[in-house]
Amino acid sequence: MLKIAITGADGLVGSRIIELLNNDFEFIPLPSSLMDITNKNQVYQVLKDTNFDFFLHLAAYTNVAKAEEEKDLVYKINVEGTKNVFEAVSFKKKKFIYISTDFVFDGKNPPYDESSKESPAGFYGQTKFEGEKIVKNLAMIVRIAYPYRATFDKKRDFFRNLKTLLEEKKPLKMITNSLMTPTFIDDIAYALKYLINNFSAEIFHIVGSKALSPYEAALLIAKKYNLPISLIKTTTYEEYIKLKPGLPQYNDIRSIKNNFYSMSDFETGLEKIIRSQK
Repeated sequence: MLKIAITGADGLVGSRIIELLNNDFEFIPLPSSLMDITNKNQVYQVLKDTNFDFFLHLAAYTNVAKAEEEKDLVYKINVEGTKNVFEAVSFKKKKFIYISTDFVFDGKNPPYDESSKESPAGFYGQTKFEGEKIVKNLAMIVRIAYPYRATFDKKRDFFRNLKTLLEEKKPLKMITNSLMTPTFIDDIAYALKYLINNFSAEIFHIVGSKALSPYEAALLIAKKYNLPISLIKTTTYEEYIKLKPGLPQYNDIRSIKNNFYSMSDFETGLEKIIRSQK
């Protein structure tokens, strides 16, 4: 059985990957309490004594708006941290998979596939792109977009955040003139299973099959869960980014390489979650 060392194992995406694939691979979680990725010496020491075949790097600073205020910290984690783990893994001559983001694109010239030119809109996206440049052509880069799942106590994804606010009868102001590509985390896990077993040092987009506006996403959540649509108000991208900068506008992300796993659109993903909870 392949051994996979993984950072971010207790996070939104990483924990679900382990839940779904723990019969296929032996996972070796490397939490920050054991290995601080920003500490180069510690990274080398821990990985020197760890036996693995693949390194799956999910750990990252991901708060997009706050990243504009905490640039030193974001750079230290997303760029220097990635460099530290990649160099240590390369020294051991092991395979590396870097989980990146649709935020490496600015959303001005959609759609974006694996061959599209990167152009980050904000600092978070810029640091993830810098991380990509460290590993490009030497490791696999897997870009994901707006990951969501059925349950996760530690952190709400955008889907469960919107659902909770509607359940609490709180009004939402959702953008009508932008696009997002929600991606069901279970799909990410199963697509990754294929990629691990068929490794190549390329870029792959493992993303939902259809982009939609945040407003349309909120309407779908309300419809599927019988929540009040009247609470969903509209706003514009231009108004939204005044308070939360760094968001790309039309991030319609697609894949021209994923011919191995069928990804759900947002409506199908919600239906799968609802069925799983019955």
